[in-house]
Amino acid sequence: MDYVEIALKIIIGLSILNVWLVRANKSTDWRGGDASNIKEEFHAYGLPKWFMYVIGTLKVILALMLLASIYYQQVELIAAYGIAILMLGAVFMHFKIGDPLKKALPAFTFLVLSLVVAFI
Repeated sequence: MDYVEIALKIIIGLSILNVWLVRANKSTDWRGGDASNIKEEFHAYGLPKWFMYVIGTLKVILALMLLASIYYQQVELIAAYGIAILMLGAVFMHFKIGDPLKKALPAFTFLVLSLVVAFI
C-alpha cells in the first residue's frame, strides 16, 4: 500500500472521528444553517433526532473501518464507498437548505477523497 493512500485514510478517518466524537457540541464555520452543534444542524436540515444518531454511528463505524483498512484491505471498499455516499448526502443537505458553497466544501472534499481511496 502506498503512503499517499495511507495518508488519505488517516486524514479522512480522523477528521470524521473528530467531527462526530470531539467537536459534536462545538460551533464551526461548516455547520449547516445557523447551527452551533450537530443536533441543531440536523434540525436545520429538517431531519429527526434519531436520524442524527444513525448517521453518526455509521460515520464513526465507517471511519474506523477505513483506518482499519490500512491493515485489513478487505474492508477498504465498504468504508470508502460508505463514507462517499454519506458525504454526498451531506452535500445535498447543504444545498437543500440554501447554504453557501463554502459550508458544503468539507463534505465535498471528503466525498472526493473517499472516492480516490476506493479507486487507488
